[in-house]
Amino acid sequence: MSITRSTVLLLLLSALLLPGGTARADGGTPVDRVRAIALEALGLAGTASEAVVDPALRLAACPTPLQAVPTSARTVEVRCDASPGWRIYVPVRVRREADVVVLTKAVPVGEPITAGHVAVRRRDMAGAGGEGFASPEAVIGMNAVQELVPGEALTREHVSEGAPVKRGDPVVLVSRMGGIEVRMAGRALGRAAPGGTVAVENVASRRIIRGRLLGDGLVEVVN
Repeated sequence: MSITRSTVLLLLLSALLLPGGTARADGGTPVDRVRAIALEALGLAGTASEAVVDPALRLAACPTPLQAVPTSARTVEVRCDASPGWRIYVPVRVRREADVVVLTKAVPVGEPITAGHVAVRRRDMAGAGGEGFASPEAVIGMNAVQELVPGEALTREHVSEGAPVKRGDPVVLVSRMGGIEVRMAGRALGRAAPGGTVAVENVASRRIIRGRLLGDGLVEVVN
């Protein structure tokens, strides 16, 4: 999540506007201490994550231990409970760097991933949709659930095991409603790997239906 300049200014001004808040020009509580305790509150101490606090901010010295409470996955309230005390809300740029499997070549949907498609690279996985893979062997032979582009760090949401289908393959359409299951013969109109979506023609009605490939040629109708 990007943090705009206006957001940072607004959060810093909260130190002045909230009851008991104060920012002083004569120093007091080190800004680095505020940053450190904010990262500790989110379990990010020692990582590449960054707590965003204006270095020009001056906070009164606090005779009691600082308190830090996460208010979201990326914001921490840091406060001094002494009288008169103060509090600020610290935004955090979360970074979770790791050596993970990254695509070096594009992989079309439904195609298997080979050794020539991947390499291990350092990536920030904080914004990824899931956990990455540590070794190429973990993904080689899996099929792309969606169109994959070079440079993308692979996660479980990108790949699946099991046989894909291609255009013209016979499939079985499965529709479930109110505890009743109906199965119909269909024909795939595109490529898909298990977990991915594909257009299917109902052989009997010629109606085109979109569904999710479950594996073994079963396609669950997407309502």
